[in-house]
Amino acid sequence: MESLEAFDYATFSDRNLGFVSAQEQQRLRESTVFVCGVGGMGGACVLALARAGVGRLVLADIDHFEMSNLNRQVFAFTDTVGEHKAEATAERCRRINPQLDLTVLHGDWPDHVEAAVRRSGAVVNGTDDLAASLLLYRTSRRLERSVVDAYASPLPSVYVTRPHEPMPEERLGYPTRDTAWDRVDETQRRAAFLCEAEHVLLHSSSRNYIDMGLAADVAAGRRSRMSFAPMVITTGMLMAYETIALLLGRPTACDCRGWFFNPYTARIEHPRNVLAAAVLRPLVRHGIRKLLDGAPA
Repeated sequence: MESLEAFDYATFSDRNLGFVSAQEQQRLRESTVFVCGVGGMGGACVLALARAGVGRLVLADIDHFEMSNLNRQVFAFTDTVGEHKAEATAERCRRINPQLDLTVLHGDWPDHVEAAVRRSGAVVNGTDDLAASLLLYRTSRRLERSVVDAYASPLPSVYVTRPHEPMPEERLGYPTRDTAWDRVDETQRRAAFLCEAEHVLLHSSSRNYIDMGLAADVAAGRRSRMSFAPMVITTGMLMAYETIALLLGRPTACDCRGWFFNPYTARIEHPRNVLAAAVLRPLVRHGIRKLLDGAPA
């Protein structure tokens, strides 16, 4: 590995020019991004941000890499199994850019969330935990920071919630609006997951590309979420695009509702209009209930 003295940022980032200007590249170098959850989608986003030349990253995670992460998480290797995810990710990022300013947070990241959000130009939600997401969104709104996120969807997706836009718990109708983030119970977690599942099924063709019987087991809490490397890594790349746009002040077509990328049909799937969604929502809810009732134990 090249030493810090041998590393040259200008050479490292030279091929970025053309996609970004020299002034924009310098802006990325001076930018900070807080990525909370660096396993699947969050890890893929971190990889792209580090290689794009973002100068400062705050990485938070509570977990260690496991064997089951090897199928999709870009910083999971046989020699990182057992290592703390944020620490292992930071170490590999330093091998990309030794000048990268890295802050690593562990299980106590909620104690530092305000400082992490405040210093960042953009926040990336890579967690799959409802309580953690609530804390991240509520803090980001209060400090007027935008959050880049994705749905729990079989299709790659991305959405950006700016401070003036409704957060997922408001937009999707989570039963948590009067609950402190650290007082969320299992019933609320299950209900929030079903709210997100309803949105995904209503506004995308995701159901066509997944085993719905296994999906029912996930919704019922009988198995872990399904994940697939092409979907997870593509999602992380979409998140990186939106994060870079936020840092550079570039406009994008992505808002708090987001969109889905269908690689099977080479199409972008945008959320349905209000009228179409209202007509179809009862059918989707009926389908979810039927699927859950009929799912094998």
